Amino acid sequence: MRKMAWKPWRHIFWCDGGVNVGRRLITGAAAATTPDAAASLLRVCVVGSGPAGFYTAEKVLRRFAKAKVDILERLPTPFGLVRSGVAPDHPETKVVTNQFSRVAVSGRCSFFGNVRLGMDVSLDELRKLYHVVVLAYGAESDRSLKIPGEDLAGVHSAREFVWWYNGHPDAANLQVDLKSTDTVVILGQGNVALDAARILLRPTSELASTDIAEHALAALHESCIRRVFLVGRRGPVQAACTAKEVREILGVQGLGVRVHPQDLITSPQDLEEMKKSRSHKRVYELFSKAARAEPMTSFETGGRELSFVFFRNPTAFLPSQDGSRVAGVHLEKTILQGKQGSVQRALGTGQFEDLPCGMVLKSIGYKSLSVPGLSFDDYQGRVPNAKGRVLRSGQGTEGTTIENGLYVVGWLKRGPSGIIGTNLVDAEETIDSIAEDESGGLLTNSAAPSQTSVGSDGLETLLKSRGIPSVSFGEWLKVDATEVALGNQRGKPREKIISKDDMLNIAKHVNSSSQTEGIQE
Repeated sequence: MRKMAWKPWRHIFWCDGGVNVGRRLITGAAAATTPDAAASLLRVCVVGSGPAGFYTAEKVLRRFAKAKVDILERLPTPFGLVRSGVAPDHPETKVVTNQFSRVAVSGRCSFFGNVRLGMDVSLDELRKLYHVVVLAYGAESDRSLKIPGEDLAGVHSAREFVWWYNGHPDAANLQVDLKSTDTVVILGQGNVALDAARILLRPTSELASTDIAEHALAALHESCIRRVFLVGRRGPVQAACTAKEVREILGVQGLGVRVHPQDLITSPQDLEEMKKSRSHKRVYELFSKAARAEPMTSFETGGRELSFVFFRNPTAFLPSQDGSRVAGVHLEKTILQGKQGSVQRALGTGQFEDLPCGMVLKSIGYKSLSVPGLSFDDYQGRVPNAKGRVLRSGQGTEGTTIENGLYVVGWLKRGPSGIIGTNLVDAEETIDSIAEDESGGLLTNSAAPSQTSVGSDGLETLLKSRGIPSVSFGEWLKVDATEVALGNQRGKPREKIISKDDMLNIAKHVNSSSQTEGIQE
């Protein structure tokens, strides 16, 4: 094989100990566009570079031969929750970034990192620059329980904790105290809750070879946490976790898992639910197996222990004697009620108990945020839409109208639910709506035709005028290469850089010559 002269963005080979974009040739026809061809391009802006955003960009490029997609991301790094939400001991889940990276380096896609919607550029400005704007920025806040003591020190959201151990810049300064207590209560029993419990209780020797943030690994190495309670309002049949997650935590080395047998008593409604849902049945069977097994270790004997607590609803966080931090959770016992075939809801019984702890993680759901100029349903935590088309409520006697050229996908569209793969079907529906609107001539006036610069050119001009240093995908690859090099020094796939300033410094100033090494044809 002979080595080729390096020509930026014509051949790319990226391998970082798990991420392999592969080799891609971008032809001159794709890289350069004539004026006539540029005028006929469908210009699409996708805001958010997580799974929903990248799946949408990929499907746009496949569906429309004459389309150019720009992906905006508020962080200098792409991939959203695949980077900052997937647990470090789940590397197989992150392989999807291979697919996303191939999209990003195609000739008809550009990445603009470090650009904040609503601050660096407005939604109205994007709509004037593009025929289509798809909002896919997900959910970056948390639901609130609105109960006493929620602001006590030691009470965190699971999102904050996950971002902390994954090296998200926004959680770099989070104060996670793992040395002042031996007990943590996690409110919620979904996959995120189980991820958090597993990271707290898994031997650090098993985490040391993952891409967990170094500050989190150091804190976990010195942690005093030996007991975690996973608390749910409903029963084991209704637990929101998957069988895969339950099996994994049951198999954690040296961990005793406790499930109370009385919590496994089923009602006719429970049996009906399991009959309709194979996944719920599998989860219930795993809980039953755990209840029958003799725990290999216990908290009382100095071991690590995980307890599933069902039919409990938090009503208050209890303060320590000096009132400085959380010391426990006040719980109300619940029962399930619901007619045959309907969803069973947890109702309070008026019986209460306290569960002592020194730290609480609230895993009760993520919450999306609105931006100026966007309709938003605060109660449901999503943008009102019809098959991805954004809806705007009229004033007075006017009814609901469709915002031509404005769409949503992912959690903004359906609410914070589902797994990475859920975004595939979700994006397909939104793309179908875009195709219908394009064929119906509804997108021709979305981008101002009188502007001399639209799409990428117009956005770049706007950002430069405001002094916003956007990060291209090529510049992100410099950050990526640096992280991989740092990780290799520690026997890890990567060591994430958590400072935005450091990321920008690397992206803008590190020489990219190392990117060419090993590139052959």
